[in-house]
Order: sequence, then C-alpha cells, then structure tokens
Amino acid sequence: MQNSSPRTRRRWTGVLLFLLVVLAVAAVAVPVWLIRPFAPQTPEGLTVAYALRRWAPLGTVLALAAGAAIVTGLWRGARWWSRSAAVLALVVLAAAAWGARQADTLFEKMFAPMAKTASVPAAQARWVDAGDTVLAVAFNGDAAAYPVRQVAYHHIVHDVVGGVPVAVTY
Repeated sequence: MQNSSPRTRRRWTGVLLFLLVVLAVAAVAVPVWLIRPFAPQTPEGLTVAYALRRWAPLGTVLALAAGAAIVTGLWRGARWWSRSAAVLALVVLAAAAWGARQADTLFEKMFAPMAKTASVPAAQARWVDAGDTVLAVAFNGDAAAYPVRQVAYHHIVHDVVGGVPVAVTY
C-alpha cells in the first residue's frame, strides 16, 4: 500500500473501521446468542461465550478508541455521507462498549430467581396440567411442586417448605 493512492488508503481505512464495528458488536452479541435459557448449550459454546464476556469490556473500549482515531484521520476531506457513516460507526462502537458492561446485568435479569411464590392444594392448581413435569420437595411433612415450564425461565425458586427455606432449581 506504499504506492497506493490516498483514495485507496481511505477505502482500506474505512474497511478497517467497519471491521472494528463488526467485531465490537459480535463481542457483545455472541455471548447473548450462545447463553440462551431455552436453547441447548454446548461446552465449547459456553467457553467462547464466557471468554468473550471476560474480554469484551476492554476490547470494545479499545475498538472505540481505535475507531475514534480512524474517524479523526478520515474526517478532513470526507464528504457529508462519509462523515455521517463515521459518526454512526462511533455511535455503534460506543453502544458496544456500553453493552459489554451491561452483560452481567442482562444475564442476572434473564435468570432472576422467582422470589414470590403462591401455594394452593394440587386440586386447585389450574395452571398445572395433568402431564406437566414438576420439581417436587417434601420436608417435615410438607410438600410443594413447581412446574418446570414456570421454573424454566427463572431457573431457581425461593420458597419455604416444612418451615425450612429452600432454593429449588434444575
């Protein structure tokens, strides 16, 4: 690229900016895609997801800094539509940097414990069908059952069974 024209260098620099945006968005989106509560997860996928979650905060900030440097270099002499695209790229990079720091909050919200439970005798539990799979707990002469389809979203239920606090999960 030593003998390339300024126009060619600008194009390659624009491609680099685009790749930074794609990588930053992927660093935030891939873990969310791989760690889905109702989809099968593989050990390899979880390894990738947790590695990205660990490195995304630093990586997205570095991508934002590199993007700002690229935009600064491209700004002079750029047409209005190139400047608009550059600003849009910086907005997306900033959103990715922010999103990388919100991932823990997102997963905590996805798997928030079901803290408030209601109990009724089995014959009155109209929301439980005869063939539903349940998680059952019996303790000190008391018993409770939790339909898996209700627990599936939260993955954990806090309750008291037989006078003892329990955390029901699967």
